[in-house]
Amino acid sequence: MEYATRMRRKLTDALAPERLDIQDDSGRHAGHGGAHPEGETHFHITIVSAAFAGKSRVERQRLVYGLLAQEMAERVHALGLTTLTPEEAR
Repeated sequence: MEYATRMRRKLTDALAPERLDIQDDSGRHAGHGGAHPEGETHFHITIVSAAFAGKSRVERQRLVYGLLAQEMAERVHALGLTTLTPEEAR
């Protein structure tokens, strides 16, 4: 899980999340565009961070995509995001 590990490290370092779940959904997308036989192409990330306070859903997603731009350029084809503040997660 090289890419999941890389994403976890980057998101943890930048956003200090209270919760971070990274689910590799690649197996469900075998044969679809952007899928690789080795996996690690389709992910869903749930992240709860105070860094999202005051930001719109789009701003939060842009922030996460910006942090993971290298992974998206190299291998990750699809990234589903759930981005919440700690208050929204309660």
